[in-house]
Amino acid sequence: MQSDNTKKLVTSALFAALVAVSTIILAIPLPGGGFANLGDCMVIAAGCLLGPVWGAAAAAAGASLADMSLGFMVYMPATFVIKGTMAALAFYVLKAARKIFSANKIFALALSALSAEAVMVLGYFIFECFLLGRNPALADIPGNTMQGAVGIVSSVLILRIILSSGRLKDVFPNNWQR
Repeated sequence: MQSDNTKKLVTSALFAALVAVSTIILAIPLPGGGFANLGDCMVIAAGCLLGPVWGAAAAAAGASLADMSLGFMVYMPATFVIKGTMAALAFYVLKAARKIFSANKIFALALSALSAEAVMVLGYFIFECFLLGRNPALADIPGNTMQGAVGIVSSVLILRIILSSGRLKDVFPNNWQR
């Protein structure tokens, strides 16, 4: 039992690091200014692969560390809640979608990622309404939506590769196989 918890903790810490590094280092310039990163890819992957508790913890911790490292400390509380919620929701939507769309794993993954990214766009909009006001928050929606699109495409691709390989069944035993 203790080795199982140790494996979950270590894997969760690894994903927290992946979320932080992919947020900080892998920036993609967006048209119109700003940038998207591959942090959301790892947030969604953490939720889908680690489950709602460990995945949410990894996503929340890693994304918050990235905010701190990049100097966006005012966003840390919102990021912690939003990214943790994204990971947990990605897991639950994937679990439900796999039952409904068992023949189409790509669609199930895409629906899971889409729901998580919708939480991101809405969550940051609400937070920025309080922080900056309604008009600046509205102005950030297109950039957040483009970041969400990058997160959807990249997470579906990476999860499809990971889950189809079958090489990580020991690490993620119950999140894809029926």
